Amino acid sequence: MTEAADRGRDEPAVHIGSVEGSAFAIGDGNKVSYVRGGTAPADQAQAALLAAVTALRADLARFTATPDNAALDTELAAVEGEITTEGAASRGRLARLRDAIDVAGPLVAALASGTAVAESLVALLGG
Repeated sequence: MTEAADRGRDEPAVHIGSVEGSAFAIGDGNKVSYVRGGTAPADQAQAALLAAVTALRADLARFTATPDNAALDTELAAVEGEITTEGAASRGRLARLRDAIDVAGPLVAALASGTAVAESLVALLGG
């Protein structure tokens, strides 16, 4: 229907011409996933890790760069890249990220995003 025809109706109408680079949902109980230029995470554990990795990278950017933080950011970027292109990060990549977190130490442990990444790694790699 056209917009002019809708004005005469008692029911509300929504018109969407074109949407690019966005995600939205209409109605109750909807779940929206938005993946920019890549593949959706393979499962909820990978999706949780991706969200935590993104948050930790943003948090690390607020601190003075150190060699340990730079190495950690490199591993975070690699995990982010694998999840967004392949749907999941490999066990080897996850193990390297865990090692980088251990080296970065107290700073990561003090950040909620660092704790979230560590918890996601435990869920994916085990103890």
